[in-house]
Amino acid sequence: MTRVLLVDDQPLLRRSLAMIIDNDPALEVVGEAADGTEAVIRARATRPDVVLMDVRMPHLDGLEATRRICADPALTGTRVLVLSMFELDEYVWQALHAGASGFLLKDARPEDLIDAIHRTAEGVSLFAPSILTRLVTHYVGTPRPGRPGATPGGLTAREVEVLTLIGRGLSNDEIATALVVSVKTVKTHITHLLAKLAARDRAQLVIAAFDAGLVRPRG
Repeated sequence: MTRVLLVDDQPLLRRSLAMIIDNDPALEVVGEAADGTEAVIRARATRPDVVLMDVRMPHLDGLEATRRICADPALTGTRVLVLSMFELDEYVWQALHAGASGFLLKDARPEDLIDAIHRTAEGVSLFAPSILTRLVTHYVGTPRPGRPGATPGGLTAREVEVLTLIGRGLSNDEIATALVVSVKTVKTHITHLLAKLAARDRAQLVIAAFDAGLVRPRG
């Protein structure tokens, strides 16, 4: 059973989300919060597997709440899936750096939402395809404060290749095809990357690829 915490300042939307989630026998809503401050408190109290987090909320926004939850040593098993009405590049970037495992738009189909929650719980980063494309186009190779612009040390040549393809948004199957290796081998490389880069999930590997300048803008 995957435990889910719902965070949104609109009661009607929280109720709708709860109804969708409760239709899946493998998911359970363990709590709700109406703002970021309450979200942090409820997360610490319920220890959910996934927090479904809104961005724009009173008192404390979802990005800062995400940052606090992901930085809490007591919540290392909790992953955050940001759910927003706004397909704004800066929101995506901030959500990634706050520690979110994915970013989904509120106009997603119910079945896509359920799939996203399951995948997030499994440690797979999730981004709406249009968001990922925009993220790569606008941010890869763009100078940003704190970006070293160098390949992380301690990685093998093959691990750098895998990290580069992750940064381009390729799935494990696509990476396996590109490198002519098995999916199992790709997963092994990803496991090593997570350990070497102290990343909690695939989303943070995307950040590492961006920050190292391993992927160049298209066009």
